[in-house]
Amino acid sequence: LQNKTHRLILNSAKDSDDDEEVVQVDRDHFMDEFFEQVEEIRGCIEKLSEDVEQVKKQHSAILAAPNPDEKTKQELEDLTADIKKTANKVRSKLKAIEQSIEQEEGLNRSSADLRIRKTQHSTLSRKFVEVMTEYNTTQSKYRDRCKDRIQRQLEITGRTTTNEELEDMLESGKLAIFTDDIKMDSQMTKQALNEIETRHTEIIKLENSIRELHDMFIMIIICCVILGVVLASTIGGTLGF
Repeated sequence: LQNKTHRLILNSAKDSDDDEEVVQVDRDHFMDEFFEQVEEIRGCIEKLSEDVEQVKKQHSAILAAPNPDEKTKQELEDLTADIKKTANKVRSKLKAIEQSIEQEEGLNRSSADLRIRKTQHSTLSRKFVEVMTEYNTTQSKYRDRCKDRIQRQLEITGRTTTNEELEDMLESGKLAIFTDDIKMDSQMTKQALNEIETRHTEIIKLENSIRELHDMFIMIIICCVILGVVLASTIGGTLGF
């Protein structure tokens, strides 16, 4: 009987060890998958950063030409669409990590793995916000430069406008208020009007992009605040656009 009891104890201990080994293997597999996600997100953020630099170059090319060619404008539109797609992908993946962290915290679980995941999520969120803030700054600067060009071209046609009047026109989209009664009495005036229309079209596209970006930032910031990610300086600047 004593030997039988001893064997049962040994078998029980072995089963317990096997269970622990299975749990450890599952945990290791889960973390391997997590780090694969981290690398994918990091790659997407790096791509975003590269695309933002390309956007800056396209902005400069478009501003350098009174009437930019369609190819350059299309390339900028494609870049903008690509940035939006990649940014949404990153946001969705960060959201999924956030939800898994919240789920474990709700079960009062605390482990080294959980701390690692929170740290990685925090780091990726910071990098994502930094890149998207740079993109927002780039868009805002481009808008200002387009607006300056419109103002200069209006002056060429003999129409002087204040900054406030120009902003009102851009917000309402009623460009004709300033251009309807301009006399097309010279080639210079015609060129000026063409550029005014070109820059106005660019600004309309930008407004839509900036609004979408703002909505995305709000969601990212809420996520970061929930998880205690400190982004005070970046958030303060971003919400101002």
